[in-house]
Amino acid sequence: MVRLEQRMAEVRTLVDEGKYFTINRARQYGKTTTLHALSDYLNRDYFVISMDFQMQMSSAKFRDENTFAVAFAKAFLSSSRVNPLSTTEEYKEALQSLEKTVLEEAQAFELVELFQALSAFCGALSRKSVLMIDEIDSAANNQVFPDFLAQLRGYYINRNTYPTFQSVILAGVCDIRNLKRKLRPDEEHKDNSPWNIAADFDIDMSFSPEQISRMLREYETDHQTGMKENALAQEIYAYTGGYPYLVSRICQLLDQKTAIEDGSVWTHAGLLDAVRELTGEDNSLFQDMAKKVKDYPALRELLYDILFCGKSIPYNTGTELVSIGVMFGFLKENEGQVAIANRVFEIWFYNLFITEEAIKSKTYAAGERDKNQFVRNERLDMELVLKKFVQHFAESFGGSTDSFVEENGRKLFLLYIRPLINGTGNYYIESRTRSMGRTDLIIDYHGIQYIIEMKIWHGEEYNSRGEKQLIGYLEDYGLKKGYMVSFNFNKNKTPGVKELHFKDYTIVEAVV
Repeated sequence: MVRLEQRMAEVRTLVDEGKYFTINRARQYGKTTTLHALSDYLNRDYFVISMDFQMQMSSAKFRDENTFAVAFAKAFLSSSRVNPLSTTEEYKEALQSLEKTVLEEAQAFELVELFQALSAFCGALSRKSVLMIDEIDSAANNQVFPDFLAQLRGYYINRNTYPTFQSVILAGVCDIRNLKRKLRPDEEHKDNSPWNIAADFDIDMSFSPEQISRMLREYETDHQTGMKENALAQEIYAYTGGYPYLVSRICQLLDQKTAIEDGSVWTHAGLLDAVRELTGEDNSLFQDMAKKVKDYPALRELLYDILFCGKSIPYNTGTELVSIGVMFGFLKENEGQVAIANRVFEIWFYNLFITEEAIKSKTYAAGERDKNQFVRNERLDMELVLKKFVQHFAESFGGSTDSFVEENGRKLFLLYIRPLINGTGNYYIESRTRSMGRTDLIIDYHGIQYIIEMKIWHGEEYNSRGEKQLIGYLEDYGLKKGYMVSFNFNKNKTPGVKELHFKDYTIVEAVV
């Protein structure tokens, strides 16, 4: 397990300060795990009520105030009684009093009565209480919920007069400060957020390379695999960006292979195999991602433009589409630009879009037809791949306009190579080089990396600069040979493949 002590201490600071806040992160980002750990951590000094709306509150419970108030009170009582402190006389009396109020009020028990009863409950306790509600998204589309938040806000504002919770923590994918977008679309209420008291929650919930390395060291102590923990942790982080589920799943896949094979799977090559297996899975996270892309066509178009067209988009979460992509965990900031959150997601999105295109793509079919020629002794003959791609492009798209090539060239190359590495390797775009003019593609195949620069031709000087940049990139990866695909709109161009030599480095360039 990744150790969460530092995260617990940071959250504890917010609770001690009496903050109300939301933990909104993407699916399977460790929210529930954090809340469980936090409940135990805080219960040393607070009385913690930990609720789960998905488990305890069905959609029918939100149909009106009375139904919601009674259902919430019952769920609150149920959650309170599993707290170890609830068996003491003080807490038993407070809970019995709350239960009695709910029963006596019955049909008249609505939000005002609910919060009066909760205030009385908080006032009866010698310890301050903390309310945590997981899966808060379950309530997002119900009008009674913002009214519930408004009551929480009211008691927070008047907490010096009326007893209330020391802290309230609401967890889910969506930031409920944005509920106004769904529930109050008219201009009059657009900025009337029911949760404007919430403090910013800026605690990093991803796993750092150091946290991953510590986890691997503990594993190594038990299993003696001979892995290089720090180097492997850096690689796992490079692929996952520290996304908790992705880190855990990759390690689980490696562990499963350790039982079948031996500890040698905890290597660079073993990691690449695990990433390939992960990106080919039909797990709940990827199912949810596919649903989100389908439900938000504008977000799909944004992802497509970033991946295939090298479109540069300034990072600004004030832009609703960018904000939604960040909220779902798809996007991040990279040097002021919007980028895909991690390499695993990038590979998965490429696979999704290419699979959709492959159904009708003659380029994918050509790659499928040619692929058996390109592998020799488990290595890709990348020079032959480039020659065949140039030939296919000339035959199929030689008469295309410049705008078509600029828009589709890189996508066509990815469609061509996809069948070659399907089931054996992975590929991703190095985010720091993605632009409309230049993109570096990294292919991992049987543990061997191939770097291919795909670029739009902008003259000899630009081309020369690109070659120097590629050499610098080869130095970073410790490679001596690189590849370049140039989409050249010059009418006097000579299509084909040539080999260039620069001191100790070789570049094989394909001109399309």
